[in-house]
Amino acid sequence: MLTVLTGSPPLGFTRLFVPAQGQSADGADTLVCLAVLVYFGWEILIEMNLLYKAWIVIAMATLACLSASAAEMAHLRNGFDIRHQHHELLDNVTRLYLTSTLDNYVDVPTAEILEFEEVDSPTAPSPVPSLALTPAASLDAVVSAASTRNNIDPDLIFSMIRAESGFNPAAVSPKGAQGLMQLMPQTAAHLGVQDALDPAANVEGGTRYLRELLERYHYDVLKALAAYNAGPERVEQYQGVPPYRETRVYITRVIQDFNRKKSAQRVGQSDSIGHQALGQGSKATTTSKASRASAAQLAKTGS
Repeated sequence: MLTVLTGSPPLGFTRLFVPAQGQSADGADTLVCLAVLVYFGWEILIEMNLLYKAWIVIAMATLACLSASAAEMAHLRNGFDIRHQHHELLDNVTRLYLTSTLDNYVDVPTAEILEFEEVDSPTAPSPVPSLALTPAASLDAVVSAASTRNNIDPDLIFSMIRAESGFNPAAVSPKGAQGLMQLMPQTAAHLGVQDALDPAANVEGGTRYLRELLERYHYDVLKALAAYNAGPERVEQYQGVPPYRETRVYITRVIQDFNRKKSAQRVGQSDSIGHQALGQGSKATTTSKASRASAAQLAKTGS
């Protein structure tokens, strides 16, 4: 018989085996060797289990870091994509956080989102200036510079910015238009605007695009504004301002705001919106009376 004295596994044995009376030492030694192997095998298994768990923790932490740094791409029904850091579902809209901060986001109707795709190589988006970082003086300078380069009246640019984005440089429409003058991605690419949310680049691109449209439609401001809002193909399709309420309301808002500015500047004087849009040397022939009549007609039609 063998008397087995054990400790509390896996802390170890205080005495493994002692030979019983009449048992040879060789047999006891063999059993002791086997017991030692079992003991150390137990310890190795414990260490391997701890090591395995440690690797699991490390892997989970790594995946968490990768998930935190990865960006997402929202694919919209209109064919455009919006790159963002993460999203949050809020009732019938989905909030897309454009940066890691919680104050820079855009709300998109959930029904307009087809799917989300994780972006493998995220790029940190450029800081988006807020209105607090874009004081009126700075915006005045941006508009003035774009006005001078493109020979467009700054008041018309301001009126378009008011109608397009309400002076919000971070504005993103459900259709994907971005920035102060709401440039669509393909339009921004055509104009060479790399960051449509940069106020200076956006205003310069939008003003240059307006200039192109004015030249295309022989300085017909109504058609140019209609094309800016609905697209040149729609103006071509309807041979003029398309019968869209949104477009007609947009044109009315721009013209009325523009005329209001001019009335405040020159009380009692009638100004041609076409002449004011292009400044000195303009080829526009639209009279102030015609522009006001057109605005009133558009407002009546759009209401």
